[in-house]
Amino acid sequence: MPTPVLRDFEQRGLLADVTTPDELAAHLAGGSRTVYVGFDPTADSLHIGSLVPLLALRRMQRAGHRPVVLVGGGTGLIGDPAGKAGERALNAAEQVGVWADRLKAQVRPFLDFDRGPHAAILVDNYEWLAKLELIPFLRDVGKHFGVGAMMARESVRARLGAGISFTEFSYQILQAYDFLALHERHGCTLQMGGSDQWGNITAGTELIRKMRGAAAYGLTMPLIAKADGTKFGKTETGTIWLDPVRTPAYEMYQFWLNTADADVVPFLGYFTFLAPADIEQLARQTAAAPEKREAQRVLAREVTRLVHGEPALAEAERASARAFDRDVSWVLDDGEASVPGAVLPAVAEPRAVWRVLKDAEIAPSTSEARRLIQQGGVEVNGRRLGDLNETLPPGRYAIKVGKRRVYRVVIEG
Repeated sequence: MPTPVLRDFEQRGLLADVTTPDELAAHLAGGSRTVYVGFDPTADSLHIGSLVPLLALRRMQRAGHRPVVLVGGGTGLIGDPAGKAGERALNAAEQVGVWADRLKAQVRPFLDFDRGPHAAILVDNYEWLAKLELIPFLRDVGKHFGVGAMMARESVRARLGAGISFTEFSYQILQAYDFLALHERHGCTLQMGGSDQWGNITAGTELIRKMRGAAAYGLTMPLIAKADGTKFGKTETGTIWLDPVRTPAYEMYQFWLNTADADVVPFLGYFTFLAPADIEQLARQTAAAPEKREAQRVLAREVTRLVHGEPALAEAERASARAFDRDVSWVLDDGEASVPGAVLPAVAEPRAVWRVLKDAEIAPSTSEARRLIQQGGVEVNGRRLGDLNETLPPGRYAIKVGKRRVYRVVIEG
């Protein structure tokens, strides 16, 4: 019989693979356990795809278990081959260290790190990976990994044609060692992650069994995809980040508000703490009156509140309501912090509007910027544009794209 927390994961569609499901259920039912998820610092911010495992830790904490957030200051120097078509560019150690510190600060609001026996733990695997000595590591740890099994893992097998370096090939051993280190330091017995981490996670459970004779478990969650097959977490302007500087609350709110009807109910399960019964009710409302987009509004409110807090949510909702106005000059107010914007440096000649859209990252490419203008989807200070040759001199501009995407752009003189 699944424990309440596993039943909740199952109802929300959050279970992809589980090692020995019955044993894990009994293990979780037998007391408070320590559970970990790892995040490698490959950028200065997590993105909304990272919310699924991060909120999974929060669900575990609410169920009485102790979460561990591992920031991969060590593995981030190596690179996980999972999901990559080619070799990952190696970042400088100083850069990875800066990004690791940013991620450590970013995850703190999502978990309780302060109170009681279930207080979350924050660790950096650079602490132990940087101290490893090659010969002892190969003798004591490497001997437990069969090359055939390592090559059979999906993350490696998918890369064999294009080629994979020994550096990235070794990643699964380092992640398995992380699990062993957390098992020894904190009694950690469960690792969670995306379904692309299954091979790395089971490598850790096997290493703990072989070296310590102890049971350890793995649980993966599905990688989020949209019903229409397009990539989740991307918009016309790029990735949706958790950092409010990179993705303001208004833009975050708009992303969720524009969720397709086919996706909104699953996303409510993945990204909110609403009870399944409440999600079912919203599903019925969406089916009966999709034009009201009530489920999308609830999703946008819940996730924006989780990521940015109540005051930022209130600003985003206010800006969203006003975005339907033809006159969006209000975005130029200095206090309108919820609206995304950009400051473009002075250039010798006035910028073409399509160039402004590209340089301000309102459009991801020149061709997309031109298409938006040609289709009549761009307004500048309340005036709809259609001429690709039109230019903008230095000044402050309220730019509206589509029905409700609004931006503040300053062109310096």
